[in-house]
Amino acid sequence: QVQLVESGGGLVQAGGSLRLSCAASGSISSINAMGWYRQAPGKQRELVAAITRGGTTNYADSVKGRFTISRDNAKNTVYLQMSSLKPEDTAVYYCAYGHTILVVPTFTVDYWGQGTQVTVSS
Repeated sequence: QVQLVESGGGLVQAGGSLRLSCAASGSISSINAMGWYRQAPGKQRELVAAITRGGTTNYADSVKGRFTISRDNAKNTVYLQMSSLKPEDTAVYYCAYGHTILVVPTFTVDYWGQGTQVTVSS
């Protein structure tokens, strides 16, 4: 089993920035990818960004140029730096972990974090 602990969510004004962190623990595989999904009220859960151990990334078109995903393999931690935030970024953000070497074209998730609320005010 893999446990995911998220931090960094909160309330920010439009145009501001937040950084989310997610630390994985437990049965971490040498083959894995991590990332972030989000779900807004009335919307489907959608991929925001994902990253492999080797650094290959997959971003939603809506966040390209504004969000940056990174990871520290030694710490089994993934980060999401969110800049130029918009009200439409408001959602619960879920850390995700998958036993996969690929995040393109899709990221298959095996474990989910509990979610952290990001609210962007206009």
